[in-house]
Amino acid sequence: MTDRMKDDGPTLLSGGNPRIPKGEGDGPVRDYIAAMPGWKRTVGQTLDDLVVRTVPEVHKAVKWNQPLYGRKGQGWFLSFRCYTHYVQLQFFRGTSLDPMPPKPSKHDEVRYLDIREDDELDRDQLRSWIEQAAELPGEKM
Repeated sequence: MTDRMKDDGPTLLSGGNPRIPKGEGDGPVRDYIAAMPGWKRTVGQTLDDLVVRTVPEVHKAVKWNQPLYGRKGQGWFLSFRCYTHYVQLQFFRGTSLDPMPPKPSKHDEVRYLDIREDDELDRDQLRSWIEQAAELPGEKM
């Protein structure tokens, strides 16, 4: 498969993660979400809407085939990506959140939340984690 966009849309990597060119701003993130397969697109749009409503001045980008959210000049506080059976939300300083997101990482401070097709999203908990994460020092990448 090529790095180019095909007529029928972007290439999907293993697990269904869209291959989207790196870029800063809302446009590349919208492209990524639009390319998310099936039910995962709704999850991506819901996450993006929650972040924007919770942190109106959020800075967005796509790097390494995943949307990143942060504060301009302060680093990134979260990202998400598609896997075969779930969308994984990644909090870069997740061990500092109260309560911590449920899934540990091999990276000391990172915590994950895996969202599966039939999961009921706890929007209040997500909003709380997003608020907390946005106030912590961001990850420089």
